[in-house]
Amino acid sequence: MQAKDLRDKNNEELLVLLDERKKELINFRLKLVTGVVDNVRAGRLARKDIARIKTILKERELAEQGKGKRKK
Repeated sequence: MQAKDLRDKNNEELLVLLDERKKELINFRLKLVTGVVDNVRAGRLARKDIARIKTILKERELAEQGKGKRKK
């Protein structure tokens, strides 16, 4: 998923997507241990999606803090 697509979503949707990606990563790791993995890139893609989502959430949080400081 691209960052451009993620930025169009609101915070609630991003948090739901974050939970889904974390669950996918856990399932991938379990499959990796048992040796049933079809796509070995799935873990890397899930980790990158998690990082993108966290980055966007943090950017929004910092932007809100910046707006509050300017008004004072």
